[in-house]
Amino acid sequence: MRLKLFNFSLNIGFMVICALFLTPLLVVLSISLSDEQSIFQHGYHFFPEKFSLDAYRYILNGNSPIIRAYGVTIVVTVIGTLLHLVISSMFAYSLSRPEVKYRNIVSFLVVFCLLFNGGLVPWYILLSKYMHLKDTLLVLFVPYLVSSVNVIIMRNFFKSTVPESIIESARIDGAGEFYSFLKLVVPLSTPVLATIGLFTAVYLWNDWFTAAIFIEDGKLYTLQFLLQSIMNNIAYLQANAITQKVAALQPDETARMATCILSIGPIILAYPFLQKFFVKGLTLGSVKA
Repeated sequence: MRLKLFNFSLNIGFMVICALFLTPLLVVLSISLSDEQSIFQHGYHFFPEKFSLDAYRYILNGNSPIIRAYGVTIVVTVIGTLLHLVISSMFAYSLSRPEVKYRNIVSFLVVFCLLFNGGLVPWYILLSKYMHLKDTLLVLFVPYLVSSVNVIIMRNFFKSTVPESIIESARIDGAGEFYSFLKLVVPLSTPVLATIGLFTAVYLWNDWFTAAIFIEDGKLYTLQFLLQSIMNNIAYLQANAITQKVAALQPDETARMATCILSIGPIILAYPFLQKFFVKGLTLGSVKA
């Protein structure tokens, strides 16, 4: 009886916490679906006083910079996530194999890079002066193709989950390292790949700092950087040519909230499909060092 009461109280507590977390999102959604004039007259509400889609029409106009920023962010997120998984997984798999020479030294360097880095100024000089990546699409994902944390998680997953007997059997049958990795290791590593892929995709999608430092061409602005610009100064949209087609009362506040909703949409839609791998990928990757 006490256990049932405890579980019931725990579930109620989690429901309350979830409701508190969802409250700001619901308010933002309500504002984005409200009429601009009703917001100024009646303030914020959980449900729109006067329903309107003007903010979304305003943002998603064909000439809007939001559309272009959305495309840039989608391209960077998709390409960056795929390349990160390919490079990091191959690197981590090589570190998990006992026959690889100097793997302990390389593992130490990976951990060292996790604890120490050169700083912002050398990073900027390397990417802009020597690699000439400034004002290019590559600068938005190339610096993040390998992560020390993700490499360590994948390495531990490979060591603790992939049976050694499978690799040995494949070698006896004449399979090479690349074939064994692609046909045997990758299918067994779906949980950790999905988990790391989700981490990387969320990071690349929400990254605005890289664009703020390296991007000066407005055509390469990412969605989050553009969102920050809009939050700091709504005049960014008002000065755009599309505002000439809008009525005198511009959807300023509702446009900002609509941009927030659009910026988190793809991640929210992708998470349910990867959720079943999320906990398993993290726990299996941390069982054995």
